[in-house]
Amino acid sequence: MAREKKRRSSGRRSPLAAAALIGAGLMITGAVYAGATAAFAATDTQSAATSQLTVEDGKKLFTANCATCHGLDLQGTANGPSLYGVGELATEFQLSTGRMPLQMQGPQAPQKAPQFTEDQILAMAAFVQSEAPGPTFPSDHILDGKGDVSNGAELFRVNCAMCHNVAAAGGALTEGKYAPGLGETSALHMYAAMVTGPQNMPVFGDMNLSDEDKRDIISALLFQQQSVQIGGFSLGSLGPVSEGLFVWIFGIGALVAVTVWITAKSN
Repeated sequence: MAREKKRRSSGRRSPLAAAALIGAGLMITGAVYAGATAAFAATDTQSAATSQLTVEDGKKLFTANCATCHGLDLQGTANGPSLYGVGELATEFQLSTGRMPLQMQGPQAPQKAPQFTEDQILAMAAFVQSEAPGPTFPSDHILDGKGDVSNGAELFRVNCAMCHNVAAAGGALTEGKYAPGLGETSALHMYAAMVTGPQNMPVFGDMNLSDEDKRDIISALLFQQQSVQIGGFSLGSLGPVSEGLFVWIFGIGALVAVTVWITAKSN
């Protein structure tokens, strides 16, 4: 019996051995998990690095979506103008604002949700720039919104307010055309519009507005976008017409209603 007890006692495992075994298992599991995580991270980084589209990709996208109207060689067709000299800036503007591809012929191309991703748009812009060089993207300095707001507001009133309204709310033009509001326009697209002259907008070259002048105008518009409306309802910031119409309909209408009520009471 004594020998049997000794055998049984010698066959038991120490609690320390069990703890060591569990610890070793946890360490092995952690090492495997860390290695797998690093491998997946490397794969994700590699796929992200290779997701950038090239000029050749831009050419394929252009051929599939734009060449019907603008021609395979950007020479233009009966359905669309030539893109010679257009460059990347105008291409990015037209595609990012959804004006192109054009859905139907009309007085002007309306703004809508873009059909392509940002990478696809930049790839097509790079292709157009390589085949038909034109205005390029500005430096970050021009778009930083830190120009002279006062000078920019004055320049906007002199050069832009007759179409876009002094409050940049937009306005109607002739023959169904219109100047869009600038309340949500990005700094890049403000610059692109001044440099490339989309739709009915004139081109403001360096002889008209220098880069610093354009920077000031952009700064003034960005300041206006961020400012808080004071003094009650803005009524679309469309000026005295909307304000006068509001007074006629609601102000004088209220006076007429009160007059009728008083007359009815007196009788």
